[in-house]
Amino acid sequence: GGVAVIATLGAGVALAEDPVNIQMTTTWPEGINLIESDKHFAELVNKLGEGTISIDFFPGNTIVPSTQVFDAVRSGATQAAADWPGYWAGANTAFSLLGSFPMLFSAQDYVLWINEWGGAEMFDEAYGAYNIKYLPYAVLTTESGLRSTQPIESLDDLEGKRLRMSGRAQGAILSELGGAQVMLPGSEVYQSLERGVVDAAEFSSPSTDYGMGFQEVTKHWMAPGWHQPASVAGVMIAQDVWDGLSDKQKFIMETAAQATMTWSVGYYERTSAEATKAFTDAGVTVSTLSDEDMQRLQKLSNEHLIKEACENPLFAKITVSQLEYLKEYEQWREMQGEF
Repeated sequence: GGVAVIATLGAGVALAEDPVNIQMTTTWPEGINLIESDKHFAELVNKLGEGTISIDFFPGNTIVPSTQVFDAVRSGATQAAADWPGYWAGANTAFSLLGSFPMLFSAQDYVLWINEWGGAEMFDEAYGAYNIKYLPYAVLTTESGLRSTQPIESLDDLEGKRLRMSGRAQGAILSELGGAQVMLPGSEVYQSLERGVVDAAEFSSPSTDYGMGFQEVTKHWMAPGWHQPASVAGVMIAQDVWDGLSDKQKFIMETAAQATMTWSVGYYERTSAEATKAFTDAGVTVSTLSDEDMQRLQKLSNEHLIKEACENPLFAKITVSQLEYLKEYEQWREMQGEF
């Protein structure tokens, strides 16, 4: 009997630790450096897994079109895919708050909220409704802003302009400012600027923008990137795949995600500092929005936040969670002053 029990327990342990291989893709093709955080995560899982769990990583547009990765994971067509949550606001507006919302969270806010103020649970609730487990693992600070062939130095200059800008809330604010949002994948932004299809465009951080060659087709840069004061990225994992992992395998994935988040802040900030100098060395002129324009943007953003919260219970729930974090952190944050 004892031998039978030992054999049974041994079989259970072996079954729990059976090697698992996960196929993972991303929204980002090679050549867009946002893919580096995806690669870093996959490499960490493979190293930490030591054969118990591994990831086969495929760049965007190789096994499924980049714009379809959400549906691919949701349907089980692929096991996992990296993304930016804001792309799925058409499925549920709440994803806007998880990816980036105008004039709201900084990179530090996202890290604190995700890890200590219930943000991780909000990701699970939003993605869980689509049978997806989500691990946020990359945080970027403020995006570059608008790049253009002609100077854009104030919000008034947006009147009548066609602007490539991602995000549902971002588009609504642009509309109130007299601009027209044009949705374009990253692969089309360079040519659209070059050919005058759009008057100006944003895409991501300075290092991402420089790697995409925007300094070759634009000579004017309007900052700051109010539309995305910070951005979150991570990996969607089909729920049945996640549920089939052992506790140890899940721990490896979660540990790799946390480590990648820390790495991502340093990597994208260092490379963006280098790219900013490279842009100005290439003759790109920088202008910044006035305090009055920033106050106007804050007002418009707050109004849109309230509007969306009134129309979507999940959006409202995440809004409350984020605002409660800001309130609870406010006193200590202000006491830190400029530090």
